[in-house]
Amino acid sequence: MGFDAEIFFTQLFSVAYLNGAILSVGVAIFSLILATIIGFFVALARTTGKSIVRAPASVYVWFFRAIPALLVLLIMWNAMPQVFPILRENWYTPFIAAVIGLALVESAFMSEIIRSALMSVDEGQKLAGRALGMSPLKVMTKITIPQAMRIALPPTSNEFIGLIKYSSLASVISLRELLTTAQVGVNITFRYVEYYTVAIIYYLVIVSAVTLLQGYIERKFLWTSKDAGKVPALKKLSGNRSLI
Repeated sequence: MGFDAEIFFTQLFSVAYLNGAILSVGVAIFSLILATIIGFFVALARTTGKSIVRAPASVYVWFFRAIPALLVLLIMWNAMPQVFPILRENWYTPFIAAVIGLALVESAFMSEIIRSALMSVDEGQKLAGRALGMSPLKVMTKITIPQAMRIALPPTSNEFIGLIKYSSLASVISLRELLTTAQVGVNITFRYVEYYTVAIIYYLVIVSAVTLLQGYIERKFLWTSKDAGKVPALKKLSGNRSLI
């Protein structure tokens, strides 16, 4: 049958593909935001010394790391409405189900990223903050989190790219994202090469844009100091006691 350039360019600039790409990115963004919030509190629970708090958090991570994302999406869309009647209402759309389902799975991985980042901050800096009279909350927000964010940013960006690709799994719950858009066209025309090539191009453009944005943000979070022997966070704190 050959390669039909007219079909290819028609689909490349079609509204259907653009809407599918927006849906894929939207699912990834909202899933990552929700996963980061959940993962942060799970990470805090896992770093606490109280086993009554740490144990449930560990079970949460173990459970959602073991369950396939596709199965979670099917449960969120097909099984949960059977248990909770409120999910049978019109507001519960495939988009919302996909965001919640992927966020639950992703939060288990984000909690490990955040936990590792929090633990990488030297305990001496936290003790120094407490010695300056800072409350535990201010130590967390002024010393620990800013440094942990810098460490967690690269793996978080990689997780976001993964979520963009995982959004294609939402096709099983009738969400017409990017890959589903291509598949619908293939089912109608049987033109595999043209439709799938357009999908590849869209994914490449999206991931390339995210990669460039990741590099820009990482450069913004770089710390520069002429005196490598001093810790930037504590230098700022010691020079500005109004933060305490």
